[in-house]
Amino acid sequence: MTILITGATGLIGQEIVKQCHAAKINIHYLTTSKSKLSKEPNYKGFYWNPKENQIDHLCFQGVDAIINMVGASISKRWTDSYKKEILESRTQTAQLLQSTINLYNYKINQVVSASAIGIYPTSLINYYEETNTEISETFLGKVVHEWEAAVDGFETLGCKVAKIRIGLVLAKDGGALPEIVKPIKYGFGAAFGSGKQWQSWIHVRDLASLFVFAVQHNFKGVYNGVAPNPVSNKELTKFAASLLERPLILPNIPKFVMKLVLGEMHILLFESQRVSSQKIEAEGFNFEFVNLQPALEDLLVV
Repeated sequence: MTILITGATGLIGQEIVKQCHAAKINIHYLTTSKSKLSKEPNYKGFYWNPKENQIDHLCFQGVDAIINMVGASISKRWTDSYKKEILESRTQTAQLLQSTINLYNYKINQVVSASAIGIYPTSLINYYEETNTEISETFLGKVVHEWEAAVDGFETLGCKVAKIRIGLVLAKDGGALPEIVKPIKYGFGAAFGSGKQWQSWIHVRDLASLFVFAVQHNFKGVYNGVAPNPVSNKELTKFAASLLERPLILPNIPKFVMKLVLGEMHILLFESQRVSSQKIEAEGFNFEFVNLQPALEDLLVV
């Protein structure tokens, strides 16, 4: 089997590559950096420049499925120009892939694309399943809604389309966790706002496994990429502090303070989405990390 991965050199993409190779799956990947092109038999790189509408169409040769992980990070300050980049890095790349597949008449069986739980409105009481149709009115809600619509375009090419709505990804060397634990390590740890907001998290290894599982089992439709047991922001902060053996002596950090520091991006810390993993579990997927404490121990305890 050969899979084309966009975003293969990113945090989650690297873990997906590792797990694909363990499962004897060959990888083609797209990169905007010519210095990152590899020609190994099971790991072939192809150049693209979505901003210039350039792509090496040979990346699709012999490919059974696409795992689509591409997208500018949401963890940089949201200026107007960067907000445009966040959106276009998701929608225009999907359109470029589709138009190239169509132009050269490639036959791709399936596309499994990243999406995000940011599509769900913030709520302390709702428990979101994939059937929910409400869309958050935030910038992130708009981005995810347009991203998913762009990805649905693959269906017109005869591809099965699966979308994985990703929660808070916990990893050792990237993503949110190092930023969460940084103030805790220096004794400045504290929950945000009320601390009651739900954080639907997932360990990066489980998330990568989920993408590979989705390809191997020919998934179609929307799936939540979150672990079975969400926690509150307060619980997450407490677990991390206890594992790092640091006290939590500061009061909770008010919303207006983080708005001053981060601008509009501060909503990432205060949005609350309690999201269900039941659909993916019903498909037979088994999580390695079901509860937060073992996941944090794996990532934080040396």
